[in-house]
Amino acid sequence: MNRKAVLAIAKKDITSITSSVQLFLPIIVVPLIILILVPGGLLIAARYVDVTETTNMGPILKLLDSLPAGNLKTALDSFTDINQKMLFLFLNYFFAPLFLLIPLMAASIVSANSFAGEKERRTLESLLFAPVDIFSLFLGKVLAAFALSMVMAVVGFILYGLVVNGLGYAIFHRLIFPEPNWWVLIFFVAPSFSFLAILFNVIVSAKVKGFQEANQMSVFVILPVLALVISQITGALLISSKVLWVIGIVTLLLSVFVLRQIVKHFDRNKLFESQIF
Repeated sequence: MNRKAVLAIAKKDITSITSSVQLFLPIIVVPLIILILVPGGLLIAARYVDVTETTNMGPILKLLDSLPAGNLKTALDSFTDINQKMLFLFLNYFFAPLFLLIPLMAASIVSANSFAGEKERRTLESLLFAPVDIFSLFLGKVLAAFALSMVMAVVGFILYGLVVNGLGYAIFHRLIFPEPNWWVLIFFVAPSFSFLAILFNVIVSAKVKGFQEANQMSVFVILPVLALVISQITGALLISSKVLWVIGIVTLLLSVFVLRQIVKHFDRNKLFESQIF
């Protein structure tokens, strides 16, 4: 592995993304909506409106009643107001899988652009003929996507915490974020999900003709996250710390399996053929 080449390729890819408004704008706008506008609007509205009367909260109220003894049950029992309980559950648990969309989006856009973008710009040939081994080339592409996705995850986590604790203090009269499940989410599940998404998208990017096609295929990596969101809302599955550990371990094992397959089958000739045909 050529470490200098890996870093140079990663830097080039990050620069390519951040210098393109079309590519970088979604990475910035979507997190602002999910992590600032939505929770901020919810907390502001909760000061004036009874949350339980705004929509059908039957399934969630049933979930609150059926919670087993544990940290979440103890935390919810510390609140006497049903609005506080609902908001606490939404902000600390229901938003958790939704948060995963932030690093996944960044990872998907950068990795989808990795080889497909090179093909569109007609620069892939230069990379393939450069004196860099194919593994270093692949690793540089992966590193760029992973680094940017983790930066977005950490920055998003900080911004979300400031919004929730800042606007929520008037309602809860104490800091309520983060719960233990968020530490597992940020430092284990988000990296595992992002890494798997990057591997999938880099493979797709190497095979398709252009960025748009690769980006459309990246929708498949978001489907498991949407399934987690739906399971939370319907009360079918509560994403606790234990559940997150299981999800993270399974995702990490899948990533290792996919990485081993890539190392076996990823070669310079196939990349060159995908550029021509």
